Amino acid sequence: MKTVYVAIMGLGTVGGGTYKILTENHDKIASAYGIDVRVAKVLDKDLDKLKAAGISADVMTDKLDDILNDENISVVAELMGGVEPAKTFITKALKAGKSVVTANKELISKHWGELESVARENNVGLYFEASCVGGVPVIRTLKESLQGDNILMVMGIINGTTNYILTKMSDCGMSYDEALKEAQQLGFAEFNPTADVDGYDAMYKLSILSSLAFHTCIPYTEIYREGITKITKNDIASGKQMGYTLKLLAIGKREGNSVEVRVHPTFVRNSHPLASVSGSFNAVFLKGDFVDDVMLYGRGAGARPTGSAVVSDIVYCAGKNKHEHTDFVNNGKVAEGIEIKSDFSSKYYIALTVEDKAGVLAKITDVWGKNNVSINSISQRDVADGVAPIIIMTHFTSENAVQRSIAQLSKLDCVKKVDSIIRVID
Repeated sequence: MKTVYVAIMGLGTVGGGTYKILTENHDKIASAYGIDVRVAKVLDKDLDKLKAAGISADVMTDKLDDILNDENISVVAELMGGVEPAKTFITKALKAGKSVVTANKELISKHWGELESVARENNVGLYFEASCVGGVPVIRTLKESLQGDNILMVMGIINGTTNYILTKMSDCGMSYDEALKEAQQLGFAEFNPTADVDGYDAMYKLSILSSLAFHTCIPYTEIYREGITKITKNDIASGKQMGYTLKLLAIGKREGNSVEVRVHPTFVRNSHPLASVSGSFNAVFLKGDFVDDVMLYGRGAGARPTGSAVVSDIVYCAGKNKHEHTDFVNNGKVAEGIEIKSDFSSKYYIALTVEDKAGVLAKITDVWGKNNVSINSISQRDVADGVAPIIIMTHFTSENAVQRSIAQLSKLDCVKKVDSIIRVID
């Protein structure tokens, strides 16, 4: 039986889950896969935390060199998060001839190419299944299960925090602030939730997933990003009345050499499979040119699901005689000949507050008409204090046309406020 010695860097939520799986399921892994995985070192700056977790004295360390200089250690699991010192630690581990497994989506999305180049040079592996969608094996699926297909679309709910908040707003009538506070109390949201609620987390993950799906580098800087902080209870209620559920979606599409990548709140028709994904669960919807539709669903974060993905990569890495790397130029830049579209097409929900008087709708529809935006429906809510909230639903139109229309509407005296602009999918 093959024995593999592993080091874990960082004993936080995911690191703790990984350690627990490797120790509690050690015999199962050895029996099923013929690999005796042993935790040789656990690195953390807080040795008291390691002691409290029951880590033995000969395994715990606060010095990176204890890992780098241990010739028995062949796999390092980086679970510290953030860019630094994680990037420096990973680079040193790769140069020391050790394969690296990581759950660090921000680091991979920003420095994937650089780290992979170091891995290639030193004939070691870089694995990151746990960086996207927790315990859902979407990266392995993209790399190994759909070889016969051209992936046309990757779309999903890939941030559990925002999905939990939107579910609470929808199911319990909470405001955004109320739902966020509950998510923080339950540990679904950080004290500083910016990375989640402003869409950065989903943006990093979409950069990784779309690059793998479309076999070309999709830098995170090319992704349109919009978070959920401006979503209101009125938006949720209006969508419900029309048969829609609101989700923060990550959407990537490829047609020929044209790619669109975007993260934003989206009204999803209740009949769509993604509409029923609630709470902190995640799901990724794939479309291939032959396989057609595939959906992967599961827990997108947490000690056990993400730790499971880390352990999967450790076992996968340990069983490799030759490590594989990406099959496309991965230098952090858009490849020559690839166009990243900014003017994508969608249906739109637009909420306006306007003056309640004759001629207002005519002025508003005139603006849409001049910009070639076709209106599907216009509805009005209760009038109060001389102003009326109205909801406009468009047919498929272009993002640029909608933005031009909104800019012109904002200049009209009769339009008091543009309350919401939300994309819509059926």
